[in-house]
Amino acid sequence: MTTPLGDRPLRRELDIDGRAYTLRMDRDGLRLAPKGHRRGVELRWRDLVSGDAALATALQASLQD
Repeated sequence: MTTPLGDRPLRRELDIDGRAYTLRMDRDGLRLAPKGHRRGVELRWRDLVSGDAALATALQASLQD
């Protein structure tokens, strides 16, 4: 049995190549950002399911500094 995502986002800390990141999951999708920063890579569940995930991720990466 699975637990649905509620009103509050689920946050977890990850260590990737020695750097700390925060993974945030909510009803809309997920966001991965360096710990202590708000900007990061965001992926909506709708894009993932429709197959547009790669396109959405590439577009967002091209818009970042």
